[in-house]
Amino acid sequence: MRDGFAGLLDNAHRSSPKLRIKAAPRGTCHDQTSPGSVSTLGGEAHESYLWPEALTREQVASASESEIITLYPHRWAMPRDAWGRLFSAASEEIGILVYVGMFLAEDAGMIRLLREKATAGVRLRMLLGDPQSAEVVRRSADEGIGDDAISTKIKNALALYKPLRDVAELRMHSTVLYNSIYRADDQLLVNTHVYGQLAANAPVLHLRKVTGGDMVTTYLESFEKVWAGATPVEY
Repeated sequence: MRDGFAGLLDNAHRSSPKLRIKAAPRGTCHDQTSPGSVSTLGGEAHESYLWPEALTREQVASASESEIITLYPHRWAMPRDAWGRLFSAASEEIGILVYVGMFLAEDAGMIRLLREKATAGVRLRMLLGDPQSAEVVRRSADEGIGDDAISTKIKNALALYKPLRDVAELRMHSTVLYNSIYRADDQLLVNTHVYGQLAANAPVLHLRKVTGGDMVTTYLESFEKVWAGATPVEY
């Protein structure tokens, strides 16, 4: 089934116009707006297209579509090493926004990798759900696993994440979680959430930031909003 999704994405990419950036002539200042420094499949365009706010809706949509690397129909259908490959590629920042993230917390190799990256200087930020929040209790009930199930899982996950407490920034949030977000620099794995379904059964998008696209930016802005309103974890 994953190959079917990938085929659809490949066809969409081939049929959509892409921006091609050309080098400006020597001696030309970067802030000049002379024609010819940017071209599209439809012909020459203005250099101001280097700035996202100057792009047309169609160009933003095309660039954003190019940010999609892969679409997985379910989280459980992903390659087992997808998370390790994502976080291993990070050189500046790793961000994790979840309610629990138990599949990561229970993976000793993943905890070791996250610690190694953080020790090497990669900023590591993790957001878990507040087990006492009404939003977490409601999500647990919606998934049909009992009102206290997710709250209990969060407490267990916090214990498993303890080896990261001195190298990571951990916070608790009480937002309605529409997506779980896993960031490694300019790449994201976005686990969508479907009402009444466990997160493992929901689709996952693998995204990479592309100049002119705004899909990755939208998810990163959401992460930052949750982070700003979250409370530091105290062990």
